[in-house]
Amino acid sequence: MKPVLISIALGYVLGSIPFGYLLVRAFHGEDVRTTGSGNIGATNVARRFPGLGAATLLLDALKGLGPVLLISRAFPDHPELPFVTAFAAVAGHIFPIWLKFRGGKGVATGLGSFLLLTPKAILVALLVFVLVLAAFRFVALGSVVAAAALPFAAYFFLEGERPAGIAMITAASLLIILKHHTNIRRMLNHTESKFLD
Repeated sequence: MKPVLISIALGYVLGSIPFGYLLVRAFHGEDVRTTGSGNIGATNVARRFPGLGAATLLLDALKGLGPVLLISRAFPDHPELPFVTAFAAVAGHIFPIWLKFRGGKGVATGLGSFLLLTPKAILVALLVFVLVLAAFRFVALGSVVAAAALPFAAYFFLEGERPAGIAMITAASLLIILKHHTNIRRMLNHTESKFLD
């Protein structure tokens, strides 16, 4: 199998593990998709089960970090492949085969996926997220603005294998932003819940 296919397959399969869904099902016997926003990610899990929400955040980040690290070690002569893997992990979280392609929004997985590849840009994105969340108290807004900032920060700090790396970062960011379309609509209609209320 070609290295690029291995990279895509590994990123997608590990990225598609629905930890939020599995944790809530295992510890409380519930389907997290039937509560709150219906999302399987850490924010929705944390609304009812804060401890499981923190665990979901960590595991979702690790499932992005893990395959990127493995591909980096397995194919050191192909520096573009970890970025392909990172994008595949984000896509796997958003479109998991195990849940009929209806997954989370990819923020934590994106964080983990690009942490080793673009550490300075990730730091900027985290700072943007915290500032927007503090100012407006919308997790979704912070996530969208942070995702939008990531490829620009990576480009500014000369992080990311070019052009493939920047393309994969941009594609992952666009997926995350598009996945927030219902949140964006609710914010425009003033019906989005504030996480800190």
